[in-house]
Amino acid sequence: MATFCMSSPPIYINAFTSNVRLRRFACKSMTKMTSDDVSVDLCRRSGNYQPSPWDHHSLLAIKIKYANEKEVITRDVLKKKMKKILDVELKTRLEQLELIDDLQKLGISHHFELEIKDILTDLHHKNEKHLWNCDKEEDLHATALEFRLLRQHGFEISEDVFDVIVNKIESATFKSDDIKSIITLYEASYLSSKSDTKLYKVIRPFATEKLREYVNSDRDNETYKTREKAIHALEMPYHWRMRRLETRWYIDAYEKKHDMNLALMELAKIDFNIVQVSHQEELKYVSSWWKETCLSNQLPFVRDGIVENYFWNVGIIYEPQFGYTRRFMTIISALITTIDDIYDIYGTLEELELFTAMVDNWNVNGLDELPEYMRLCFLVLYNEINGIGCDILKHKNINVIPFLKNSWTDLCKAYLVEAKWYKRGYKPSLEEYMQNAWISTSVPAMLIHFYCVFSDQISIQILESLSAHRQNVVRCSATVLRLANDLATLPDELARGDVLKSVQCYMHETGASEEKARGHVQQMISDTWNEMNYEAKIALLPRGFVEATMNLARMSQCIYQHGDGHGRPDKAKTVERVMSLFVSPVPLD
Repeated sequence: MATFCMSSPPIYINAFTSNVRLRRFACKSMTKMTSDDVSVDLCRRSGNYQPSPWDHHSLLAIKIKYANEKEVITRDVLKKKMKKILDVELKTRLEQLELIDDLQKLGISHHFELEIKDILTDLHHKNEKHLWNCDKEEDLHATALEFRLLRQHGFEISEDVFDVIVNKIESATFKSDDIKSIITLYEASYLSSKSDTKLYKVIRPFATEKLREYVNSDRDNETYKTREKAIHALEMPYHWRMRRLETRWYIDAYEKKHDMNLALMELAKIDFNIVQVSHQEELKYVSSWWKETCLSNQLPFVRDGIVENYFWNVGIIYEPQFGYTRRFMTIISALITTIDDIYDIYGTLEELELFTAMVDNWNVNGLDELPEYMRLCFLVLYNEINGIGCDILKHKNINVIPFLKNSWTDLCKAYLVEAKWYKRGYKPSLEEYMQNAWISTSVPAMLIHFYCVFSDQISIQILESLSAHRQNVVRCSATVLRLANDLATLPDELARGDVLKSVQCYMHETGASEEKARGHVQQMISDTWNEMNYEAKIALLPRGFVEATMNLARMSQCIYQHGDGHGRPDKAKTVERVMSLFVSPVPLD
Protein backbone atom coordinates (compact mmCIF):
# COMPACT_ATOMS: atom_id res chain seq x y z
CA MET A 1 0.00 0.00 0.00
CA ALA A 2 1.35 3.40 -0.96
CA THR A 3 1.40 5.94 1.83
CA PHE A 4 2.42 9.54 2.44
CA CYS A 5 4.84 10.27 5.26
CA MET A 6 4.58 7.05 7.16
CA SER A 7 4.18 3.32 6.71
CA SER A 8 0.74 1.78 6.86
CA PRO A 9 0.01 -0.08 10.12
CA PRO A 10 1.43 -3.62 10.14
CA ILE A 11 -1.99 -5.21 9.87
CA TYR A 12 -2.28 -3.99 6.29
CA ILE A 13 1.32 -4.05 5.13
CA ASN A 14 1.39 -7.86 5.06
CA ALA A 15 -2.22 -8.40 4.03
CA PHE A 16 -1.10 -9.97 0.76
CA THR A 17 2.07 -10.54 -1.19
CA SER A 18 2.87 -10.47 -4.88
CA ASN A 19 2.66 -14.25 -5.28
CA VAL A 20 -0.83 -14.51 -3.80
CA ARG A 21 -3.73 -14.03 -6.19
CA LEU A 22 -6.86 -12.95 -4.36
CA ARG A 23 -10.20 -14.30 -5.44
CA ARG A 24 -12.21 -12.17 -7.86
CA PHE A 25 -15.87 -11.84 -6.93
CA ALA A 26 -18.65 -12.03 -9.49
CA CYS A 27 -21.14 -9.18 -9.39
CA LYS A 28 -24.26 -10.71 -10.91
CA SER A 29 -25.15 -13.18 -8.22
CA MET A 30 -23.82 -14.71 -5.06
CA THR A 31 -24.65 -17.96 -3.35
CA LYS A 32 -25.44 -17.84 0.36
CA MET A 33 -25.95 -20.81 2.69
CA THR A 34 -28.94 -20.59 5.00
CA SER A 35 -29.09 -22.12 8.47
CA ASP A 36 -30.63 -25.21 6.88
CA ASP A 37 -27.69 -25.50 4.44
CA VAL A 38 -29.94 -24.61 1.53
CA SER A 39 -28.13 -22.54 -1.10
CA VAL A 40 -29.92 -19.33 -2.02
CA ASP A 41 -28.90 -17.40 -5.12
CA LEU A 42 -28.78 -13.70 -4.28
CA CYS A 43 -29.55 -11.43 -7.24
CA ARG A 44 -27.21 -8.49 -7.38
CA ARG A 45 -27.82 -5.27 -9.23
CA SER A 46 -25.23 -3.80 -11.54
CA GLY A 47 -24.35 -0.18 -12.14
CA ASN A 48 -23.29 -1.20 -15.66
CA TYR A 49 -20.20 0.94 -15.27
CA GLN A 50 -17.79 0.69 -18.16
CA PRO A 51 -14.10 -0.15 -17.67
CA SER A 52 -11.90 2.83 -16.92
CA PRO A 53 -10.86 4.74 -20.05
CA TRP A 54 -7.49 5.30 -18.39
CA ASP A 55 -4.73 2.71 -18.53
CA HIS A 56 -2.41 2.78 -15.52
CA HIS A 57 0.73 2.13 -17.55
CA SER A 58 -0.21 4.88 -20.01
CA LEU A 59 -0.59 7.31 -17.12
CA LEU A 60 2.88 6.36 -15.87
CA ALA A 61 4.26 6.93 -19.36
CA ILE A 62 3.07 10.55 -19.72
CA LYS A 63 6.03 12.55 -21.01
CA ILE A 64 6.95 16.02 -19.82
CA LYS A 65 7.31 18.26 -22.86
CA TYR A 66 7.64 21.64 -21.17
CA ALA A 67 8.34 22.86 -17.62
CA ASN A 68 12.10 22.36 -17.69
CA GLU A 69 14.60 24.51 -15.82
CA LYS A 70 14.57 27.13 -18.56
CA GLU A 71 10.79 27.58 -18.27
CA VAL A 72 10.98 27.84 -14.47
CA ILE A 73 13.58 30.61 -14.75
CA THR A 74 11.50 32.42 -17.37
CA ARG A 75 8.41 32.17 -15.18
CA ASP A 76 10.22 33.70 -12.21
CA VAL A 77 11.46 36.60 -14.34
CA LEU A 78 7.94 37.23 -15.62
CA LYS A 79 6.54 37.08 -12.08
CA LYS A 80 8.89 39.89 -11.04
CA LYS A 81 7.80 41.90 -14.04
CA MET A 82 4.12 41.47 -13.17
CA LYS A 83 4.74 42.36 -9.51
CA LYS A 84 6.30 45.63 -10.68
CA ILE A 85 3.26 46.36 -12.84
CA LEU A 86 0.93 45.69 -9.90
CA ASP A 87 2.99 47.79 -7.48
CA VAL A 88 3.96 50.74 -9.66
CA GLU A 89 2.76 50.93 -13.22
CA LEU A 90 -1.04 50.67 -12.97
CA LYS A 91 -2.54 54.14 -13.13
CA THR A 92 -6.30 53.80 -12.87
CA ARG A 93 -8.77 51.86 -10.74
CA LEU A 94 -10.09 50.05 -13.81
CA GLU A 95 -6.60 48.98 -14.90
CA GLN A 96 -6.01 47.50 -11.45
CA LEU A 97 -9.33 45.67 -11.43
CA GLU A 98 -8.96 44.24 -14.92
CA LEU A 99 -5.45 42.98 -14.26
CA ILE A 100 -6.54 41.29 -11.01
CA ASP A 101 -9.43 39.68 -12.90
CA ASP A 102 -7.07 38.47 -15.62
CA LEU A 103 -4.60 37.09 -13.06
CA GLN A 104 -7.40 35.10 -11.40
CA LYS A 105 -8.89 33.73 -14.59
CA LEU A 106 -5.44 32.84 -15.96
CA GLY A 107 -4.77 30.79 -12.82
CA ILE A 108 -1.73 32.74 -11.62
CA SER A 109 -3.20 34.99 -8.92
CA HIS A 110 -1.68 32.77 -6.21
CA HIS A 111 1.71 34.25 -7.13
CA PHE A 112 0.46 37.75 -6.30
CA GLU A 113 -1.78 37.29 -3.27
CA LEU A 114 -0.21 40.06 -1.19
CA GLU A 115 -0.25 42.59 -4.03
CA ILE A 116 -3.88 41.78 -4.87
CA LYS A 117 -4.92 42.01 -1.23
CA ASP A 118 -3.23 45.42 -0.85
CA ILE A 119 -4.93 46.82 -3.96
CA LEU A 120 -8.39 45.56 -3.00
CA THR A 121 -7.98 46.71 0.61
CA ASP A 122 -7.05 50.19 -0.60
CA LEU A 123 -10.04 50.30 -2.97
CA HIS A 124 -12.36 49.13 -0.21
CA HIS A 125 -11.08 51.79 2.20
CA LYS A 126 -11.65 54.48 -0.42
CA ASN A 127 -15.18 53.25 -0.95
CA GLU A 128 -15.86 53.35 2.79
CA LYS A 129 -14.71 56.97 3.04
CA HIS A 130 -16.55 58.11 -0.07
CA LEU A 131 -19.78 56.19 -0.43
CA TRP A 132 -20.26 55.65 -4.12
CA ASN A 133 -22.98 54.50 -6.44
CA CYS A 134 -22.92 53.58 -10.09
CA ASP A 135 -24.58 56.80 -11.27
CA LYS A 136 -23.59 56.49 -14.94
CA GLU A 137 -24.11 53.58 -17.27
CA GLU A 138 -20.62 54.10 -18.70
CA ASP A 139 -19.19 53.34 -15.23
CA LEU A 140 -21.09 50.06 -14.98
CA HIS A 141 -18.24 47.75 -16.07
CA ALA A 142 -15.79 49.12 -13.48
CA THR A 143 -18.39 49.18 -10.71
CA ALA A 144 -19.65 45.65 -11.35
CA LEU A 145 -16.11 44.28 -11.64
CA GLU A 146 -15.04 45.93 -8.40
CA PHE A 147 -18.16 44.66 -6.65
CA ARG A 148 -17.48 41.07 -7.76
CA LEU A 149 -13.80 41.11 -6.85
CA LEU A 150 -14.36 42.68 -3.45
CA ARG A 151 -17.10 40.23 -2.52
CA GLN A 152 -15.08 37.31 -3.85
CA HIS A 153 -12.20 38.28 -1.56
CA GLY A 154 -14.40 38.64 1.51
CA PHE A 155 -14.86 42.42 1.64
CA GLU A 156 -18.19 43.87 2.75
CA ILE A 157 -19.90 45.80 -0.04
CA SER A 158 -23.60 46.50 -0.43
CA GLU A 159 -25.75 45.80 -3.44
CA ASP A 160 -26.99 49.36 -3.01
CA VAL A 161 -24.12 50.55 -5.25
CA PHE A 162 -26.38 49.45 -8.12
CA ASP A 163 -29.48 51.39 -6.97
CA VAL A 164 -29.37 53.85 -9.87
CA ILE A 165 -29.01 50.98 -12.35
CA VAL A 166 -31.84 49.06 -10.69
CA ASN A 167 -34.12 52.10 -10.91
CA LYS A 168 -33.33 52.44 -14.61
CA ILE A 169 -34.02 48.76 -15.19
CA GLU A 170 -37.34 48.91 -13.37
CA SER A 171 -38.40 52.09 -15.19
CA ALA A 172 -37.19 50.73 -18.56
CA THR A 173 -34.82 53.69 -19.03
CA PHE A 174 -31.56 51.69 -19.13
CA LYS A 175 -30.10 52.53 -22.55
CA SER A 176 -26.57 51.12 -22.72
CA ASP A 177 -25.96 48.28 -25.15
CA ASP A 178 -22.32 47.77 -24.13
CA ILE A 179 -22.13 43.97 -23.94
CA LYS A 180 -18.87 44.03 -22.00
CA SER A 181 -20.62 45.92 -19.18
CA ILE A 182 -23.65 43.62 -19.33
CA ILE A 183 -21.47 40.51 -19.02
CA THR A 184 -19.64 42.04 -16.03
CA LEU A 185 -22.97 42.98 -14.40
CA TYR A 186 -24.31 39.47 -15.05
CA GLU A 187 -21.25 37.89 -13.40
CA ALA A 188 -21.50 40.24 -10.41
CA SER A 189 -25.12 39.23 -9.83
CA TYR A 190 -24.01 35.69 -8.94
CA LEU A 191 -22.17 37.01 -5.88
CA SER A 192 -25.58 37.74 -4.36
CA SER A 193 -26.52 36.46 -0.94
CA LYS A 194 -29.99 35.48 0.24
CA SER A 195 -30.67 39.07 1.38
CA ASP A 196 -29.60 40.70 -1.91
CA THR A 197 -32.99 40.77 -3.59
CA LYS A 198 -32.05 43.47 -6.12
CA LEU A 199 -29.12 41.45 -7.43
CA TYR A 200 -30.92 38.20 -8.11
CA LYS A 201 -34.48 39.43 -8.65
CA VAL A 202 -33.80 42.48 -10.83
CA ILE A 203 -30.22 42.61 -12.10
CA ARG A 204 -29.67 38.94 -12.92
CA PRO A 205 -32.86 38.44 -14.99
CA PHE A 206 -32.23 41.73 -16.80
CA ALA A 207 -28.59 40.93 -17.65
CA THR A 208 -29.50 37.37 -18.66
CA GLU A 209 -32.18 38.62 -21.05
CA LYS A 210 -29.82 41.20 -22.57
CA LEU A 211 -27.14 38.57 -23.15
CA ARG A 212 -29.60 36.18 -24.75
CA GLU A 213 -30.84 38.92 -27.05
CA TYR A 214 -27.25 39.68 -28.04
CA VAL A 215 -26.37 36.03 -28.67
CA ASN A 216 -29.45 35.59 -30.85
CA SER A 217 -28.89 38.82 -32.78
CA ASP A 218 -26.95 39.40 -36.00
CA ARG A 219 -24.78 42.17 -34.59
CA ASP A 220 -21.12 42.22 -35.56
CA ASN A 221 -18.53 41.54 -32.89
CA GLU A 222 -16.66 44.74 -32.07
CA THR A 223 -14.17 43.03 -29.77
CA TYR A 224 -12.51 39.61 -29.53
CA LYS A 225 -15.04 36.81 -29.60
CA THR A 226 -17.66 38.82 -27.71
CA ARG A 227 -20.41 36.40 -28.63
CA GLU A 228 -18.27 33.50 -27.44
CA LYS A 229 -17.81 35.23 -24.07
CA ALA A 230 -21.55 35.86 -23.77
CA ILE A 231 -22.39 32.23 -24.60
CA HIS A 232 -19.77 31.03 -22.12
CA ALA A 233 -21.26 33.21 -19.37
CA LEU A 234 -24.82 32.09 -20.09
CA GLU A 235 -23.78 28.44 -20.05
CA MET A 236 -22.50 28.86 -16.50
CA PRO A 237 -21.43 31.98 -14.55
CA TYR A 238 -17.81 32.34 -13.56
CA HIS A 239 -18.67 32.16 -9.84
CA TRP A 240 -19.99 28.62 -10.33
CA ARG A 241 -17.18 27.34 -12.57
CA MET A 242 -14.36 24.92 -11.78
CA ARG A 243 -11.33 27.20 -11.58
CA ARG A 244 -8.69 25.10 -13.34
CA LEU A 245 -10.87 24.37 -16.37
CA GLU A 246 -11.76 28.04 -16.56
CA THR A 247 -8.05 28.83 -16.63
CA ARG A 248 -7.51 26.55 -19.61
CA TRP A 249 -10.43 28.15 -21.44
CA TYR A 250 -9.38 31.69 -20.57
CA ILE A 251 -5.79 31.20 -21.76
CA ASP A 252 -7.15 30.61 -25.26
CA ALA A 253 -9.68 33.43 -24.94
CA TYR A 254 -7.18 35.96 -23.60
CA GLU A 255 -4.76 35.23 -26.44
CA LYS A 256 -7.39 36.49 -28.91
CA LYS A 257 -7.73 39.80 -27.10
CA HIS A 258 -6.55 42.74 -29.20
CA ASP A 259 -4.96 44.47 -26.19
CA MET A 260 -3.53 41.42 -24.41
CA ASN A 261 -0.37 41.77 -22.33
CA LEU A 262 2.29 39.57 -23.98
CA ALA A 263 4.25 39.07 -20.74
CA LEU A 264 1.10 38.08 -18.88
CA MET A 265 0.15 35.66 -21.65
CA GLU A 266 3.58 34.01 -21.60
CA LEU A 267 3.53 33.75 -17.81
CA ALA A 268 0.11 32.10 -17.83
CA LYS A 269 1.12 29.49 -20.41
CA ILE A 270 4.42 28.59 -18.75
CA ASP A 271 2.86 28.43 -15.29
CA PHE A 272 0.00 26.23 -16.50
CA ASN A 273 2.48 23.71 -17.88
CA ILE A 274 4.63 23.77 -14.73
CA VAL A 275 1.60 23.14 -12.54
CA GLN A 276 0.44 20.44 -14.95
CA VAL A 277 3.67 18.53 -14.33
CA SER A 278 2.94 18.53 -10.59
CA HIS A 279 -0.55 17.24 -11.29
CA GLN A 280 0.82 14.51 -13.57
CA GLU A 281 3.16 13.22 -10.87
CA GLU A 282 0.34 13.21 -8.30
CA LEU A 283 -1.94 11.37 -10.73
CA LYS A 284 0.71 8.70 -11.24
CA TYR A 285 1.00 8.35 -7.45
CA VAL A 286 -2.72 7.86 -6.80
CA SER A 287 -3.08 5.55 -9.80
CA SER A 288 -0.33 3.35 -8.36
CA TRP A 289 -1.99 3.42 -4.95
CA TRP A 290 -5.33 2.38 -6.44
CA LYS A 291 -3.79 -0.45 -8.44
CA GLU A 292 -1.96 -1.77 -5.37
CA THR A 293 -5.16 -1.91 -3.29
CA CYS A 294 -6.61 -4.53 -5.71
CA LEU A 295 -10.06 -3.09 -4.97
CA SER A 296 -11.03 -2.74 -8.62
CA ASN A 297 -10.06 -6.39 -9.21
CA GLN A 298 -11.81 -7.72 -6.13
CA LEU A 299 -14.94 -5.57 -6.57
CA PRO A 300 -15.56 -5.41 -10.32
CA PHE A 301 -19.02 -3.84 -9.84
CA VAL A 302 -17.59 -0.56 -8.48
CA ARG A 303 -16.54 2.45 -10.53
CA ASP A 304 -12.89 2.16 -11.51
CA GLY A 305 -12.40 5.92 -11.47
CA ILE A 306 -9.17 6.98 -9.76
CA VAL A 307 -8.53 9.57 -12.50
CA GLU A 308 -12.02 11.03 -12.05
CA ASN A 309 -11.48 11.10 -8.27
CA TYR A 310 -8.24 13.01 -8.75
CA PHE A 311 -10.01 15.38 -11.16
CA TRP A 312 -12.55 16.13 -8.40
CA ASN A 313 -9.78 17.12 -6.01
CA VAL A 314 -7.95 19.35 -8.46
CA GLY A 315 -11.28 21.15 -8.64
CA ILE A 316 -11.29 21.57 -4.87
CA ILE A 317 -7.73 22.90 -4.64
CA TYR A 318 -5.39 23.09 -7.64
CA GLU A 319 -2.37 25.13 -6.50
CA PRO A 320 0.90 23.16 -6.73
CA GLN A 321 1.86 23.60 -3.07
CA PHE A 322 -1.14 21.47 -1.98
CA GLY A 323 -0.08 18.22 -3.63
CA TYR A 324 -0.08 16.28 -0.35
CA THR A 325 -3.66 17.37 0.33
CA ARG A 326 -4.78 16.37 -3.18
CA ARG A 327 -3.17 12.94 -2.97
CA PHE A 328 -4.76 12.12 0.36
CA MET A 329 -8.16 13.50 -0.64
CA THR A 330 -8.10 11.45 -3.84
CA ILE A 331 -7.63 8.32 -1.73
CA ILE A 332 -10.59 9.36 0.42
CA SER A 333 -12.67 10.01 -2.72
CA ALA A 334 -11.81 6.57 -4.13
CA LEU A 335 -12.84 4.87 -0.88
CA ILE A 336 -16.09 6.85 -0.79
CA THR A 337 -16.88 5.85 -4.38
CA THR A 338 -16.17 2.18 -3.63
CA ILE A 339 -18.29 2.08 -0.49
CA ASP A 340 -21.08 4.06 -2.16
CA ASP A 341 -21.31 1.43 -4.90
CA ILE A 342 -21.41 -1.37 -2.33
CA TYR A 343 -24.43 0.26 -0.66
CA ASP A 344 -26.03 1.59 -3.81
CA ILE A 345 -25.75 -1.46 -6.03
CA TYR A 346 -24.42 -4.67 -4.58
CA GLY A 347 -24.97 -5.29 -0.90
CA THR A 348 -27.98 -6.89 0.72
CA LEU A 349 -29.54 -5.07 3.66
CA GLU A 350 -28.13 -7.65 6.06
CA GLU A 351 -24.63 -7.21 4.63
CA LEU A 352 -24.89 -3.42 4.67
CA GLU A 353 -25.97 -3.41 8.31
CA LEU A 354 -22.94 -5.57 9.15
CA PHE A 355 -20.60 -3.19 7.31
CA THR A 356 -22.17 -0.13 8.99
CA ALA A 357 -21.71 -1.73 12.41
CA MET A 358 -18.11 -2.61 11.57
CA VAL A 359 -17.33 1.00 10.66
CA ASP A 360 -19.09 2.22 13.79
CA ASN A 361 -17.13 -0.19 16.02
CA TRP A 362 -13.86 0.47 14.15
CA ASN A 363 -12.46 -2.84 15.26
CA VAL A 364 -10.54 -4.94 12.78
CA ASN A 365 -10.80 -8.01 15.01
CA GLY A 366 -14.35 -8.49 13.74
CA LEU A 367 -13.27 -8.66 10.11
CA ASP A 368 -14.40 -12.27 9.68
CA GLU A 369 -17.96 -11.26 10.54
CA LEU A 370 -18.18 -9.41 7.22
CA PRO A 371 -19.02 -11.06 3.88
CA GLU A 372 -15.81 -11.99 2.14
CA TYR A 373 -16.12 -9.34 -0.59
CA MET A 374 -16.34 -6.53 2.01
CA ARG A 375 -13.24 -7.42 4.04
CA LEU A 376 -10.54 -5.93 1.86
CA CYS A 377 -12.54 -2.73 1.43
CA PHE A 378 -12.90 -2.27 5.20
CA LEU A 379 -9.25 -3.11 5.78
CA VAL A 380 -8.06 -0.52 3.25
CA LEU A 381 -10.37 2.07 4.83
CA TYR A 382 -9.25 1.20 8.35
CA ASN A 383 -5.56 1.45 7.56
CA GLU A 384 -5.70 4.60 5.46
CA ILE A 385 -7.67 6.53 8.08
CA ASN A 386 -5.55 5.29 10.97
CA GLY A 387 -2.43 6.03 8.93
CA ILE A 388 -3.31 9.64 8.23
CA GLY A 389 -4.51 10.03 11.82
CA CYS A 390 -1.12 8.86 13.05
CA ASP A 391 0.59 11.25 10.65
CA ILE A 392 -1.47 14.20 11.90
CA LEU A 393 -0.80 13.25 15.51
CA LYS A 394 2.94 13.28 14.84
CA HIS A 395 3.01 16.58 12.98
CA LYS A 396 0.09 18.54 14.47
CA ASN A 397 -0.17 16.98 17.94
CA ILE A 398 -3.88 16.20 17.85
CA ASN A 399 -5.75 12.89 17.60
CA VAL A 400 -8.31 13.28 14.82
CA ILE A 401 -9.06 9.57 14.31
CA PRO A 402 -12.29 9.65 16.38
CA PHE A 403 -13.61 12.53 14.25
CA LEU A 404 -12.62 10.87 10.98
CA LYS A 405 -14.11 7.55 12.08
CA ASN A 406 -17.37 9.24 13.07
CA SER A 407 -17.63 10.88 9.66
CA TRP A 408 -17.48 7.43 8.02
CA THR A 409 -20.07 6.10 10.45
CA ASP A 410 -22.43 8.97 9.62
CA LEU A 411 -21.85 8.44 5.90
CA CYS A 412 -22.52 4.70 6.04
CA LYS A 413 -25.64 5.25 8.12
CA ALA A 414 -26.92 7.72 5.51
CA TYR A 415 -26.15 5.20 2.76
CA LEU A 416 -28.01 2.56 4.76
CA VAL A 417 -31.11 4.76 5.07
CA GLU A 418 -31.24 5.11 1.29
CA ALA A 419 -30.70 1.38 0.81
CA LYS A 420 -33.62 0.65 3.14
CA TRP A 421 -35.83 3.15 1.29
CA TYR A 422 -35.06 1.46 -2.01
CA LYS A 423 -35.41 -2.13 -0.82
CA ARG A 424 -38.72 -1.34 0.90
CA GLY A 425 -40.13 0.87 -1.85
CA TYR A 426 -40.42 3.88 0.45
CA LYS A 427 -41.05 7.29 -1.13
CA PRO A 428 -39.73 10.12 1.06
CA SER A 429 -40.86 13.73 0.80
CA LEU A 430 -38.37 16.11 -0.76
CA GLU A 431 -37.55 17.57 2.66
CA GLU A 432 -37.02 14.13 4.22
CA TYR A 433 -34.89 13.08 1.25
CA MET A 434 -32.66 16.17 1.49
CA GLN A 435 -32.17 15.82 5.25
CA ASN A 436 -30.44 12.51 4.62
CA ALA A 437 -29.08 13.20 1.14
CA TRP A 438 -26.78 16.07 2.06
CA ILE A 439 -24.96 13.66 4.38
CA SER A 440 -24.96 10.83 1.81
CA THR A 441 -23.28 13.11 -0.74
CA SER A 442 -20.14 12.46 1.35
CA VAL A 443 -19.38 16.22 1.38
CA PRO A 444 -19.34 16.46 5.22
CA ALA A 445 -17.00 13.44 5.40
CA MET A 446 -14.80 14.79 2.61
CA LEU A 447 -14.44 18.21 4.18
CA ILE A 448 -13.61 17.08 7.70
CA HIS A 449 -10.76 15.05 6.20
CA PHE A 450 -9.76 18.05 4.11
CA TYR A 451 -9.74 20.32 7.16
CA CYS A 452 -7.47 17.95 9.09
CA VAL A 453 -4.92 17.62 6.29
CA PHE A 454 -5.09 21.18 4.93
CA SER A 455 -4.97 23.18 8.17
CA ASP A 456 -1.63 24.04 9.76
CA GLN A 457 -3.34 24.36 13.15
CA ILE A 458 -6.39 22.25 13.90
CA SER A 459 -9.11 23.69 16.15
CA ILE A 460 -10.97 21.17 18.29
CA GLN A 461 -13.99 23.51 18.25
CA ILE A 462 -14.09 23.52 14.46
CA LEU A 463 -13.64 19.76 14.36
CA GLU A 464 -16.57 19.34 16.74
CA SER A 465 -18.77 21.67 14.69
CA LEU A 466 -17.92 19.83 11.48
CA SER A 467 -18.50 16.46 13.12
CA ALA A 468 -21.89 17.60 14.44
CA HIS A 469 -22.86 18.99 11.00
CA ARG A 470 -23.29 22.51 12.34
CA GLN A 471 -21.48 24.37 9.53
CA ASN A 472 -24.10 25.68 7.13
CA VAL A 473 -21.61 26.45 4.39
CA VAL A 474 -20.80 22.73 4.26
CA ARG A 475 -24.50 21.87 4.08
CA CYS A 476 -24.96 24.31 1.19
CA SER A 477 -22.05 22.81 -0.74
CA ALA A 478 -23.46 19.32 -0.19
CA THR A 479 -26.91 20.46 -1.32
CA VAL A 480 -25.57 21.82 -4.60
CA LEU A 481 -23.73 18.55 -5.22
CA ARG A 482 -26.77 16.44 -4.40
CA LEU A 483 -29.10 18.40 -6.68
CA ALA A 484 -26.62 18.66 -9.56
CA ASN A 485 -26.01 14.91 -9.30
CA ASP A 486 -29.74 14.16 -9.27
CA LEU A 487 -30.39 16.19 -12.42
CA ALA A 488 -27.57 14.48 -14.33
CA THR A 489 -27.80 10.86 -13.18
CA LEU A 490 -31.57 10.39 -13.01
CA PRO A 491 -31.93 8.40 -16.29
CA ASP A 492 -29.16 5.91 -15.42
CA GLU A 493 -30.40 5.45 -11.86
CA LEU A 494 -33.98 4.89 -13.01
CA ALA A 495 -32.74 2.27 -15.44
CA ARG A 496 -30.86 0.24 -12.84
CA GLY A 497 -33.30 0.86 -9.99
CA ASP A 498 -32.51 3.26 -7.16
CA VAL A 499 -34.06 5.29 -4.36
CA LEU A 500 -36.17 8.23 -5.52
CA LYS A 501 -34.08 11.35 -6.14
CA SER A 502 -35.01 15.00 -5.60
CA VAL A 503 -36.76 15.34 -8.98
CA GLN A 504 -38.92 12.27 -8.39
CA CYS A 505 -39.59 13.20 -4.75
CA TYR A 506 -40.94 16.57 -5.87
CA MET A 507 -43.00 14.97 -8.64
CA HIS A 508 -44.47 12.41 -6.23
CA GLU A 509 -45.16 15.03 -3.56
CA THR A 510 -46.73 17.71 -5.78
CA GLY A 511 -47.91 15.91 -8.91
CA ALA A 512 -45.67 18.11 -11.04
CA SER A 513 -44.35 17.02 -14.42
CA GLU A 514 -40.71 16.02 -14.75
CA GLU A 515 -39.98 19.26 -16.62
CA LYS A 516 -41.44 21.39 -13.82
CA ALA A 517 -39.71 19.28 -11.18
CA ARG A 518 -36.37 19.80 -12.92
CA GLY A 519 -37.02 23.52 -13.04
CA HIS A 520 -37.76 23.49 -9.31
CA VAL A 521 -34.51 21.64 -8.55
CA GLN A 522 -32.54 24.06 -10.72
CA GLN A 523 -34.06 26.95 -8.77
CA MET A 524 -33.09 25.18 -5.54
CA ILE A 525 -29.48 25.14 -6.76
CA SER A 526 -29.59 28.88 -7.48
CA ASP A 527 -31.17 29.63 -4.10
CA THR A 528 -28.60 27.46 -2.34
CA TRP A 529 -25.77 29.42 -3.97
CA ASN A 530 -27.28 32.63 -2.59
CA GLU A 531 -27.36 31.05 0.85
CA MET A 532 -23.83 29.67 0.48
CA ASN A 533 -22.49 33.10 -0.48
CA TYR A 534 -23.98 34.44 2.76
CA GLU A 535 -22.77 31.54 4.92
CA ALA A 536 -19.25 31.81 3.47
CA LYS A 537 -19.15 35.42 4.58
CA ILE A 538 -20.16 34.78 8.19
CA ALA A 539 -18.57 31.36 8.79
CA LEU A 540 -15.95 31.30 11.56
CA LEU A 541 -13.71 29.04 9.52
CA PRO A 542 -10.32 29.45 7.80
CA ARG A 543 -10.72 31.27 4.50
CA GLY A 544 -8.90 28.54 2.57
CA PHE A 545 -11.28 25.92 3.94
CA VAL A 546 -14.33 27.99 2.99
CA GLU A 547 -12.99 28.46 -0.54
CA ALA A 548 -12.39 24.71 -0.86
CA THR A 549 -15.94 24.08 0.35
CA MET A 550 -17.32 26.33 -2.37
CA ASN A 551 -14.94 24.78 -4.90
CA LEU A 552 -16.47 21.40 -4.12
CA ALA A 553 -19.86 22.80 -5.13
CA ARG A 554 -18.28 24.25 -8.28
CA MET A 555 -16.70 20.90 -9.08
CA SER A 556 -20.01 19.10 -8.71
CA GLN A 557 -21.59 21.37 -11.31
CA CYS A 558 -18.61 20.75 -13.58
CA ILE A 559 -18.75 16.94 -13.21
CA TYR A 560 -22.52 16.81 -13.79
CA GLN A 561 -22.79 19.65 -16.32
CA HIS A 562 -23.14 17.35 -19.35
CA GLY A 563 -24.34 14.15 -17.67
CA ASP A 564 -22.81 11.72 -15.20
CA GLY A 565 -19.19 12.77 -15.52
CA HIS A 566 -18.14 10.43 -12.72
CA GLY A 567 -19.89 7.22 -13.67
CA ARG A 568 -19.94 7.84 -17.44
CA PRO A 569 -16.81 9.95 -18.07
CA ASP A 570 -16.67 9.12 -21.78
CA LYS A 571 -20.18 10.52 -22.36
CA ALA A 572 -20.04 13.69 -20.24
CA LYS A 573 -16.91 15.49 -21.48
CA THR A 574 -14.84 14.31 -18.50
CA VAL A 575 -12.33 12.53 -20.74
CA GLU A 576 -11.60 15.59 -22.87
CA ARG A 577 -11.43 17.80 -19.78
CA VAL A 578 -8.99 15.48 -18.07
CA MET A 579 -6.86 15.43 -21.21
CA SER A 580 -6.79 19.23 -21.36
CA LEU A 581 -5.73 19.58 -17.72
CA PHE A 582 -3.39 16.64 -17.12
CA VAL A 583 -2.11 15.39 -20.47
CA SER A 584 -2.00 18.13 -23.11
CA PRO A 585 0.28 21.09 -22.31
CA VAL A 586 -0.42 24.61 -23.55
CA PRO A 587 1.70 25.12 -26.69
CA LEU A 588 4.47 27.66 -26.16
CA ASP A 589 5.45 27.99 -29.82
